[in-house]
Order: sequence, then structure tokens, then C-alpha cells
Amino acid sequence: MDSKKDFFLTAIAASIEAGMAILKVYNKPDFEVSSKEDSSPLTEADLISSEIINKHLDQTPFPIISEEVKTEEESIRRSWTTCWIVDPLDGTKEFVKRNGEFTVNIALCEGGTPTSGVIYTPVTRELYYAKVKDGVAYKTILDENHEIIGGLFSEKDRIQPSTVDRKKIRIVGSRSHMNDDTVDFLTELKTKYDDVEIVSKGSSLKFCLVAEGKADLYPRLAPTMEWDTAAGQAICMAVGLKVLSKDTGKELKYNKKELLNPHFIVCQ
Repeated sequence: MDSKKDFFLTAIAASIEAGMAILKVYNKPDFEVSSKEDSSPLTEADLISSEIINKHLDQTPFPIISEEVKTEEESIRRSWTTCWIVDPLDGTKEFVKRNGEFTVNIALCEGGTPTSGVIYTPVTRELYYAKVKDGVAYKTILDENHEIIGGLFSEKDRIQPSTVDRKKIRIVGSRSHMNDDTVDFLTELKTKYDDVEIVSKGSSLKFCLVAEGKADLYPRLAPTMEWDTAAGQAICMAVGLKVLSKDTGKELKYNKKELLNPHFIVCQ
């Protein structure tokens, strides 16, 4: 492989293969769920997906930051100018609830900024992908065998945000993480708009809703890690959206000393 485009296609292939493996576990009559140290759920699907993705990405020259792999110390990571940031199964709570709203997230970050992102939703076979420098993002729906029909980067698959409506605003809310700060934020918005609609969604699909114009704003006023957001941020940035720290107003950065994100807002 000689180009970042080849690496991008590697990430797409990894996400699809991982998604197919996740579905095999998801479709079992029963599967085991354990808890990590932070009490978040862990399933067999998380680990299988991680193994598949790492097998693909290990063919590239870039190191990996992943939820399911022990992270290198910051003293080592600080020399990584380019790296992958991966969530093998984003939305494990949604997976356990069997509501279909879980994804595979893979992003390439350069100098702390996402430059490409892939999000695959195994249940609906929706593949979101973007290279930020191209200024365009896509949503391609795969066939029942998880195969791409008609190729990638088709004009008909382009997505874009909605235009701003000064009277009505659609806010993305989490299926599993609505807290008091978010409720307060929504209450404040209701003083500024005639109509505030809540659009609930799990996992990184919240980013995708804004990127494809099905919502206008996504406030995340609860903890997230870098692997939860990097791919979604790339897709949003590619269509001109911003993913801003609520405290500093600056774009989220990656491969930080601490991998915990600040609270943020996805907006135009």
C-alpha cells in the first residue's frame, strides 16, 4: 500500500468484516455479558471485532488506540504523529438491549485531528465514511450479504447537514446517557426556539444524524473516550460541521495524554 486512500479502504473493509462477526453473536439466542473495571458492559462481540480490526490495521504503518486493547503510555504515544483510533463495538449497551443502534468506529488521526472516519452499523448495513480533506461524506447501504453494490463514493450516497431553521431545532439525545446537564441545556434551548425536538439515538450514530441532516445539534455533556468520537468527528468535519469542546470552544483533539474527552457540542 502506498497511499492514505489505500489505508482508508483497509479501514472500510475492517469495519464491514467486524460488523458481520458482531452480528453472528448478536443473533445468538443468548450471549454472555461481563463488566469492565468501569462497570461498562463487555461481550464476546467486542473482543471478536477488535481482533478482526487489528488484523486489518496491523497491515498499515500506523499504531492503534483501541477501547479493547491496552493503551500505550503517553510517553510512547506522544511520538505518534499518525494513529488509528478504534471502537470495535460502540454502543455495547444498545447491543445488549438488542435495539440495533450499535456501530464499528475506525478513524485515522494525524497531528491530533481526525482525517478520515468509518462508521458501520451492522444491523441496518449502513456504512458512513469520509475523508475530511475531500469535504464530503457518504452513506452507502450494503446488500444482505454485507457487500457493496455499485461501488463507493457515489454521488447519490453523499450526505450533508440541514439548513438552520430559526424557529425549530432538532437535538440529538442519547438512548442511554441523558443526564441533568443535558436536560438543563435542553431547557435553555426551549427559551430560544419555538419548537425543540429530541431525536434519540445510540452510539456514534448521533454524529451521523447531524451529518446527514436528520438533526441539527448534538450536545454531549457526559463522559466519552476518544474512540467514541473520532470517527464521528471526521464524518462531521467532512461536511462542514464542528465538534467543539463546551469549555474551550475548540475542536476536540486526539491521542491526548488523557484519552477522556471534554464535554462537547456538534454544531454548524
